[in-house]
Amino acid sequence: MPIQPRIPEALTHGPFTVADALRAGLSRRQLQGKSWRRVGTGLYVWAGIADDPLRVLQALSRRLPPHAAFSCRTAGWLHGMDLEPCQPVDVTVPLGRSITTRSGVAIRRGVLPSVEVVECRQVRATSPMRTAFDLSRYLPLGEALVAVDMALHIELVRLERLSDYVAAHPRTRGLAQARRVVALAEPRSESPMETRLRLLLVLAGLPRPSAQVGLADERGNFVGRVDLYYPGQRLAIEYDGSTHRDSVAVDNRRQNRLFGAGYRLLRFTAVDVYDSPETVVAQVRAALRS
Repeated sequence: MPIQPRIPEALTHGPFTVADALRAGLSRRQLQGKSWRRVGTGLYVWAGIADDPLRVLQALSRRLPPHAAFSCRTAGWLHGMDLEPCQPVDVTVPLGRSITTRSGVAIRRGVLPSVEVVECRQVRATSPMRTAFDLSRYLPLGEALVAVDMALHIELVRLERLSDYVAAHPRTRGLAQARRVVALAEPRSESPMETRLRLLLVLAGLPRPSAQVGLADERGNFVGRVDLYYPGQRLAIEYDGSTHRDSVAVDNRRQNRLFGAGYRLLRFTAVDVYDSPETVVAQVRAALRS
């Protein structure tokens, strides 16, 4: 029977240093075993809690300079957004502060006023507004728009306030993209793929569709809400995600009501958006012309 590794109870509640491990009776060699995960220089956590992003961030925060803060995607996750917080961990360090590079940590240096840093879930993070601004300028355009749409939809920030914030920072790195993202942003967008589909159409030169529109028949009776809509052509566009497979009957009845009320409908999936974007654009363009 294999010998079970020794797990000191004192080391199972959170991050600890090498010195903590030595005091608990472990050797440096034992720390290299599968029971422990290294989360920073000289900092470890028990594997049983290592997959908890918040525990990992709390561990890393102990090694950050006093005025640094988690930012961008990591801060977005801390504020409740559905973003990946630890691949990598995003950290902003004020200008003039030194920090050593750490594996799995993306370090940015910049102006970081104290009013733009908050305590969130027991760690320092950029404020919601600064976080949305950083997301808009640092991520690739498509993912930046997905993130900002998400922040707007969960009311982490408001679009007009974000627009004012961007306008108030005219000399900031990434400003051109931030302005573009704000101009394209849509608080009503309800999913990342809906945002990606809308952006695909706009970047192809098609008119910007309205988002999350409730449609009615000629008597004013509600017949359905659609993801994207071109009112002049009575053209509705839907993104069919994984939940569509679980609600085919309901979706079909809604589609029949839309057809019966004189609307046209195009449906697309993630495969269409990612693998055949030209086909998506061509079909929408043809429908708009017909």
